[in-house]
Amino acid sequence: MKNIQYFNAFAVVLPFLILISYPIIKEVAFIYSLLSTILTGFIQVILGLYLLNDEPNDRKLQFYIGAVVTFFTLWFINAQIGYNDILTFILIGIPPLLAFYLTFVIYKKAKS
Repeated sequence: MKNIQYFNAFAVVLPFLILISYPIIKEVAFIYSLLSTILTGFIQVILGLYLLNDEPNDRKLQFYIGAVVTFFTLWFINAQIGYNDILTFILIGIPPLLAFYLTFVIYKKAKS
């Protein structure tokens, strides 16, 4: 569990580490930082699926995977209807919430 915790911490901190290099490489750091959030999300979804595979009855992990599936379903629907402004603004805030939620679940599991 400690390795999962460290890997998750790396995934969450990666965009901020890249952003710190802004004074050196300017706008490119900002772009790479934004792009690295995709990698963070991918790593977290893989970690969530891995943990759910180990503990299929864990309600917190089931909720996380359900929220991820709901997010991508709404994103697909939003693209099909031509990007509704309200739905788009809601969808922008969901990935950081999912990242914090999975991080919270992982740290709680590591402590117990």
